[in-house]
Amino acid sequence: MKACLFDIDGTLVLTGGAGMFAFAETFAEDFGVPEISREVPFAGQSDRGIAGNLFVAHGVENTHENWRRFRAGYVARIEDHLRRREGLVLPGVFALLDRLEALGDVHIGLLTGNVAAAAETKLRYYDLWHRFAFGGFGDDHPDRNDIAATAVARARERHGSSPNGAASADERIVVIGDTPNDVRCARSVGAYAVAVPTGHITAEELATTKPDLLVETLEDADDIVAFLSD
Repeated sequence: MKACLFDIDGTLVLTGGAGMFAFAETFAEDFGVPEISREVPFAGQSDRGIAGNLFVAHGVENTHENWRRFRAGYVARIEDHLRRREGLVLPGVFALLDRLEALGDVHIGLLTGNVAAAAETKLRYYDLWHRFAFGGFGDDHPDRNDIAATAVARARERHGSSPNGAASADERIVVIGDTPNDVRCARSVGAYAVAVPTGHITAEELATTKPDLLVETLEDADDIVAFLSD
């Protein structure tokens, strides 16, 4: 089984902060929090985890009901913020997806902290959603390791393998992301970790996490393709 799992923000696209602005607007209008805490990190986190940390930071009960309320408001606002910000698909993304598809035996999916509906909205906006057949999303899990396990299980299901079984000797999984948490979650599922400093983390900082491969942009894709084509 071969799979390539992509993070979204900072890896596939830059949205001009659309997600953060939609977060802030939802907290302001739906929860009466005029300005969200800058102490709560966004990069490399899951939407569930970010919202939970913001609930705690602002004295809002971190309940499932409040999470569902937040998620509905956030998803309803994200497309408007995508239109209002200047975003782009990052260099090399389309070409790498084309090369992976051409291999014919690689399952191409998402491993993202975005909730599934927001991931779909963002990627449809940039004409990328149809390139991904499955994924692990940030609807239920605060920790990216749990999201990674879900994404791998879904890749195995598509391949016809046992979703929760032990990794087979011929299994090859690549996780591509722009933060230390992407490298960490790749390690948690035994994947080949590719780090790319196209988000808000420098190459020097990513290098300290010891990814298997550090590339400037996804235009430097030869080693990724070679790993999955052997």
